[in-house]
Amino acid sequence: MTGLLSGARILDLSHMLAGPFGSMMLGDLGAEVIKIEPPDGDPMRKMGPHFLEGESAYYLSANRSKQSVALDLMDARGRAVFYDLVRVADVVYDNFRPGIAQKLGIDYATLKSINSRIIGCSISGFGQTGPYRDRPAFDIAIQGLAGAMSITGTQEQPARMGIPMGDLAGGMYAAFAIASALYRREKTGEGCCIDLSLLDCLVSLLTYIAQYYFHDGIVPGPQGTEHM
Repeated sequence: MTGLLSGARILDLSHMLAGPFGSMMLGDLGAEVIKIEPPDGDPMRKMGPHFLEGESAYYLSANRSKQSVALDLMDARGRAVFYDLVRVADVVYDNFRPGIAQKLGIDYATLKSINSRIIGCSISGFGQTGPYRDRPAFDIAIQGLAGAMSITGTQEQPARMGIPMGDLAGGMYAAFAIASALYRREKTGEGCCIDLSLLDCLVSLLTYIAQYYFHDGIVPGPQGTEHM
């Protein structure tokens, strides 16, 4: 049985957790995911305990259903190979800081000039525009700014959630957005550029807790084992 996204080819430039988690789900749905890593590999390969064949368990947790290739995008020869892949791809997916893709010559405008139907998806902490665009973002910062830490832990000591939910939220929403963009392209023939903010994604997952704050402006406290 073929997967729902069988036939779709995704070039995955993402690294660490937020991006790879999303592309893994797309691979699980049948997409061909080609993970493009720098010559020394995704940093995740060196993190956490080793598991199968010397690979990091951390790396494997977010990188199944993929093939990997090493390319140096800072070298013209590496970019030339990448451009050849773009010509036969459906999606290019990254989690670079805003501005990095332009410096590498792989921004969406460049990709679209190579393949007019390409879909681009960029995950960043705070989006490609706005006053925070240039700030680096780690999961703990996203959890704090989104309000997730205020509802976790105790009044005396707010705590980070036990898993990197800020990163995982971005990956989940990216998979949903890319699948939707592929469906839209079937209807319109047009690609698009998806700008995804980790902060927006995590605030969305706070659902009614966030809505209560938007209603009355009261910062919610730790929820403990309460339901609703």
